[in-house]
Amino acid sequence: MKHVTRLLVVSALLLIPSMASAADWPTRPVRIVSPFAAGGTADILARMVADHFSSVFKQQFFVENRTGAGGAIAVQGVATSPPDGYNLVITNISMLVTLPVMNPKLAYHPTKDLTNIAYVAGAPIVVAVNGSSGIKTIDQLIALGKKLGKPMSYSSSGVGTNGHLLGESLGKLAKINIAHIPYKGAAIGITDLIAGHINFGLPVLGTVASHLRSGALVPLAHSAGERVPDYPDIPTLKEVGYPDLTTTTWFSLSGPANMPRALAERLNREVAAMVKKPDIRARIQRDGMITETMSIEEFDKFIAAETTRWKPAIEAAGLVRK
Repeated sequence: MKHVTRLLVVSALLLIPSMASAADWPTRPVRIVSPFAAGGTADILARMVADHFSSVFKQQFFVENRTGAGGAIAVQGVATSPPDGYNLVITNISMLVTLPVMNPKLAYHPTKDLTNIAYVAGAPIVVAVNGSSGIKTIDQLIALGKKLGKPMSYSSSGVGTNGHLLGESLGKLAKINIAHIPYKGAAIGITDLIAGHINFGLPVLGTVASHLRSGALVPLAHSAGERVPDYPDIPTLKEVGYPDLTTTTWFSLSGPANMPRALAERLNREVAAMVKKPDIRARIQRDGMITETMSIEEFDKFIAAETTRWKPAIEAAGLVRK
């Protein structure tokens, strides 16, 4: 009996440092990894989160851009770091749903190797063309694709991203030949689109909001279920004849698996508080994004539901690696 009591006391004592460290966190700067190049939606949201957390927790939160493999490199790097709250990553539907389905041998598991802390915001994908192209509608773009005589090029933020899948689906539904040009970040692809190097792009609406306002890019349609209030003149893909292409590219905050639950819940609450701030909400809406607050448990269920939804489409497109 004394031996059992001694073991219980020792176990309790071992828990004290981790509990204390979670309560005292953060005592040094915290890294938030953005998986795409500076200027894209993931990067914008990463900096919003970093600024809010720096203000709330009175410690520096800094953003590190680490691109490549559709975000998998950044996610794997954080997944293998200590679960002490000092390494976080902006994740999205590609990293937590589509890439794991496409590659069963992916270096990380989206739920077993990560603590998925909070849903941050979602944005529809916009079908955009160069402002000087003369194209104003989806029908005109499809007509160009049918008479071009070669595959029509389009950009996305990488293989397996929502933009990639939507592009492949659009090509099949419209019966046109298309060529996917994956980039290491939305901003780089947008630069090439504005320069006229590719026929159309499929970025999230928030990433190209300023270019739409300036006229450098022309939006043909977006993938939300309804028109976005701040962009009422842009029709939905459902309206122009493609109801099956309704989707959003959502972004989230994740950390390594086995983070202290109390710490993960603190971060979840602060993300929810951040998106309710009037200035943040106004900026998010201006950039065409939609916010939704979820608990950690609700977000886990959401990821599972998204996986169930997209897996058949990915398999049908022949994108699953053998």
